[in-house]
Amino acid sequence: MRPEEYLRFDAIGLADLVRSGEVTAAEVLAAAKARMVARKDLNAVVLDLSHRAEAQIASGLGNGPLAGVPFMLKDLGQHYSGTVTSAGSRVFADNIADHDSTLTQRYLAAGLVICGKTNTPELGLATTTEPRLHGPTRNPHQLEYSTGGSSGGAGAAVAGGIVPVAHASDGGGSIRIPASCCGLFGLKPTRGRIPLGPDELEGWGGLSTAHVVSRSVRDSALLLDLTHGAETGSPYAAPPASRSYQLEIERPVRKLVIAVSSTSFTGVPVLPEIERVLEALADRCRTLGHEVVQAGPKIDPVVHKGAHGALAISHVAAALNRRTESLGRALREDDVERVTWQNYQAARSITGADYAMARQLVQQLGFKVGSFFADYDLLLTPTMAMLPPRLGAMDMMGAENERYLDILYRMIAFTALFNDTGNPAISVPVAMSESGLPIGMQFVGPHGSEGLLLLVARQLEREGIAQARVAA
Repeated sequence: MRPEEYLRFDAIGLADLVRSGEVTAAEVLAAAKARMVARKDLNAVVLDLSHRAEAQIASGLGNGPLAGVPFMLKDLGQHYSGTVTSAGSRVFADNIADHDSTLTQRYLAAGLVICGKTNTPELGLATTTEPRLHGPTRNPHQLEYSTGGSSGGAGAAVAGGIVPVAHASDGGGSIRIPASCCGLFGLKPTRGRIPLGPDELEGWGGLSTAHVVSRSVRDSALLLDLTHGAETGSPYAAPPASRSYQLEIERPVRKLVIAVSSTSFTGVPVLPEIERVLEALADRCRTLGHEVVQAGPKIDPVVHKGAHGALAISHVAAALNRRTESLGRALREDDVERVTWQNYQAARSITGADYAMARQLVQQLGFKVGSFFADYDLLLTPTMAMLPPRLGAMDMMGAENERYLDILYRMIAFTALFNDTGNPAISVPVAMSESGLPIGMQFVGPHGSEGLLLLVARQLEREGIAQARVAA
């Protein structure tokens, strides 16, 4: 299989070729390896597992629906036995797993060939992927710009044509933001839909979940079919799916009532170019027969940012404490990046009562958003309030706190709320900016509505309104 042929297929397309015998899994892997070499400039892949992937193929892939498809894990959260999970941090740089995470097991059972791990900012704390440990990941569409974070390496690997789909996780927008920055589809599932254990059965106190970034809606739907479902000890249970997500996206689309809002939930202004893209997409939804009205949940930005931040940094500090306890010493300032160290110090002043209050506040946000969806099928917003920033603008080692926070709150302006509330949300690639950077728009639904989100994304994909963009 020539690399240019490889680029034409999504994951399902490649699996069909392998299943039919038109190509072998080894030939597909060779094409992925060639793309990995050709796009080294992206710095998307921080651990090359090609030799292990070859052994995986040689030992037999089984009859999983995606047997023979090259795939990569994000270097954060999910373990693959015998490999490092560095979390983009020097303090985890030799953290070798002795087991597979539940989600990794499900990927392997699907027949996916795990050929690498992708770059991530330290402990997933930034919305750009520029860790001191591995260096910056570059946007395939404009190399001097960010891929977003924290699944920025995954976004670059898929948009750069290295793999057709890649594992990603999302604690404040970390699936949807890279999808928007790189021109991909990125679904954040309902809280509790995807297993995260067995090491941690929830991410960031329920804020974080996992799925993939993809070049096609059907790949995202199939991967959700193959990986969803509770594991032993799951603290949450998502509403059960009424049918296969693959079948769901082939249904006719009924007339929907879609609320549209450009008012950010972190209180930041929205770039006018992005507002124009939002208005254009709202008009296209009307032409497809949907009722589109101006509306959005009313959220206090101070409450939202404060509660989300308290939960996130508390769990980051807990992860660092567990790691250094296993090393038999305390965390040192030079172990981590400046922003991580500041968050660690801030978390030490959060009391149990503070943490409980933050949990109560995000639950109240969930009630407010849930009540909003009593009147609307979906909410349409921008994915980000800004275009992807230049590399270096969000410096985890710098001293410009205000600049860092300004970029952070512009990038998570529309995404982080739904980590608080647990609602599913998807970023769809609908435009390119005047400067040549992708722009994604976000659809949000009530709990358990992944099928509807994927169905609408599929409708937009079929109509040519939403199209993934691969930069070969």
